[in-house]
Amino acid sequence: MLEEIEFGAKRAAGHLIDPSKNFEVTGLGIAPLGSIEVDRVHDASTWRYRMSDIIDQLNEAGIGLLVTVDEVDPPLDEMIQLAATYQHFVTDGKRIALLMAGLPNNVSTLLNHKTVSFLRRAQQYHLGRIADYDVREVLIRTIQENDRLADAEGIDRAVRSISGFPFLLQLVGYRAWDLTSDSKEISSRDFGLGIKIARDEMDDRILAATYRELTAKDKRFLIAMLDDEEESTTADLVERLKRSPQQVSRYRRRMIDAGIIGERGRGIVAFELPFFRDYLAAQCVK
Repeated sequence: MLEEIEFGAKRAAGHLIDPSKNFEVTGLGIAPLGSIEVDRVHDASTWRYRMSDIIDQLNEAGIGLLVTVDEVDPPLDEMIQLAATYQHFVTDGKRIALLMAGLPNNVSTLLNHKTVSFLRRAQQYHLGRIADYDVREVLIRTIQENDRLADAEGIDRAVRSISGFPFLLQLVGYRAWDLTSDSKEISSRDFGLGIKIARDEMDDRILAATYRELTAKDKRFLIAMLDDEEESTTADLVERLKRSPQQVSRYRRRMIDAGIIGERGRGIVAFELPFFRDYLAAQCVK
């Protein structure tokens, strides 16, 4: 990942970076037309210092650097190295910005990593759920702009299955589209199959992974919420868990930060991660 960032910066800013720093003259020859031998310099410096040189050259030209990272993966060592190095760049006053996106539980894990705790001061944007009418509009517009047609019933099924979850919006749309990429129309059957494939992926990639990362106390807190049909109050959870309001508030905050539950009012929470309630209930039955 770090090499891709470095090469991507060089490619995008090739007209602003001095390429001579990457080469050296190793020999000259005398001939009718003359000759010169050039070899690439072996750069033994660290990634931090190579990037620092790139950013300095850009800054001298009045240009900054924006690094974007999708699908934050906290266990990836390079992710931690990138975030830690970014802090050094900011401390040094370099013009650089870092934009990262990921699932709530992954973002929460990264923010809790002791090496990059400074990221907690960064501006955070929580997408939350997308309104059904926006989901419908983006599906229809994307299909129409690519000269395809969509079955109205299929669109309705897709909107209901997506439940406003951005990840599912991408996944359901992609799977339904890909099933019949050589056809002019995406039928209701195509959407049905796309929804099934997307839900299976959702279970494996999101719900199962989220469940595995829960502690025993986290699970106990969430299981206590299953007694309510939709929303749970802090007072009821305190009673069921036999814990102090302060302890319950800590569990509550952890689950909100992980994107599993969301606030519905003062002292009121409900499951935020689509289908996780059902997934959790199924795990309790096993």
